[in-house]
Amino acid sequence: MTRPVTVIGGGLAGSEAAWQLARAGVPVRLVEMRPVRPTLAHHTDKLAELVCSNSLGSRTEGTAAALLKAEMRLMDSLVMRAAEQAAVPAGGALAVDRDVFSEAIMAELLAHPHVELVREEQVALDPEAPTLIATGPLTSEALSAELSRHVGHAHLHFYDAAAPILVKDSLDMAVVFPQARYDKGDGVYLNCPMDRDQYLAFHEALVGAEGAVLHLGETERNFFESCLPVEVLGRRGVDTLRFGPMKPVGLTDPRTGRRPYAVVQLRQDNVVGDLYNMVGFQTQLKWGEQTRVFRMIPGMERAEFVRMGVMHRNTYLASPAFLAPTLQWRDRPQWFVAGCLVGVEGYSESAASGALAGLNLARVLRGQDPIVLPRTSMLGALMHYVTHADPARFQPMNSNWGLLEPPAGPRIRDKVERHRLMGERGLGDLRAALAGALATLA
Repeated sequence: MTRPVTVIGGGLAGSEAAWQLARAGVPVRLVEMRPVRPTLAHHTDKLAELVCSNSLGSRTEGTAAALLKAEMRLMDSLVMRAAEQAAVPAGGALAVDRDVFSEAIMAELLAHPHVELVREEQVALDPEAPTLIATGPLTSEALSAELSRHVGHAHLHFYDAAAPILVKDSLDMAVVFPQARYDKGDGVYLNCPMDRDQYLAFHEALVGAEGAVLHLGETERNFFESCLPVEVLGRRGVDTLRFGPMKPVGLTDPRTGRRPYAVVQLRQDNVVGDLYNMVGFQTQLKWGEQTRVFRMIPGMERAEFVRMGVMHRNTYLASPAFLAPTLQWRDRPQWFVAGCLVGVEGYSESAASGALAGLNLARVLRGQDPIVLPRTSMLGALMHYVTHADPARFQPMNSNWGLLEPPAGPRIRDKVERHRLMGERGLGDLRAALAGALATLA
């Protein structure tokens, strides 16, 4: 095997796929267009840069996200190992220092003898070459056009957003208080409490602020429901935010001894603990408007922002029309797709799909059949969904218990017990499915 595989895209999925291929002995040409071709959302030229939140989702036992992470560890996921190395306190979530996380992944890949990092924009696809496409939500216009030409179906897109990051020392800690909801988890969030009058004034300013990129009324239908800009969410009703990202449940303001009317939570963004991001406050407001409106939040009157929220196009394909659950192009057996491009939502989901695509491409190149993961596993169920849903109504999906069949036998009413059994079943079935596949990588 002398010809290297081309992996296009150095995000989480591309990095994970390159790792899985390289450890299987497959030479990899990892193509990343930054910094030759920058994007509107990235801030560095690092591999696996996290452009939105710094959280890879819940790691609380019994959650769907935690099951997916356990499955990724069975696949010796590079992303999971880097995340544990770069973890910062975040309650029940696996949040990371962005720089430490990216640097850990880059160090592993650049040190591997089978990986060559190429800094250029890929604008064409070779139908005869083994290729893994993992360009993610920020696929360049040239490659998007090339993908559309090969797919034969119009590729889809929605708009995605990132939340601002601010300096902790610029907060008024006489107002802001540290607490995790219901005091759960090994870390705490910083909470900016609001009374009713403060909330109503903030809501009015937020929904009336000027957007930077889009006219919301014309494009709101293109937003992904799980990652709505905070101002779009606010336009859906005066109390929508209080039951969404600003819900005050499980928190007590030490100044009053009572639950606030609403709260803005800030999550630690780096290991040092001097940077925090605004949880659920992804936005497309103009930067000046962000400063004006967000400084209305109690405790943030003098907030110093190191990164403002940004809006960007998020590209994904109508995967059910042409991809198999192996993430293999149905009529081109040496082409694979991974990451957000296939219609998964979330960092962990994107990386997990990269692991599967890399493993399966390595098997194909060895003359072996690619594996279809059991639908009892979270990753297997997710891959089945993104390759079997109705293409006309297809929207990105993240890990959730609704994707899995319930345990056999009488219905288990206790949700915690039901999820525990589903998790044990999924891990067992996945371990068995991977046993032979991973043995070939040795």
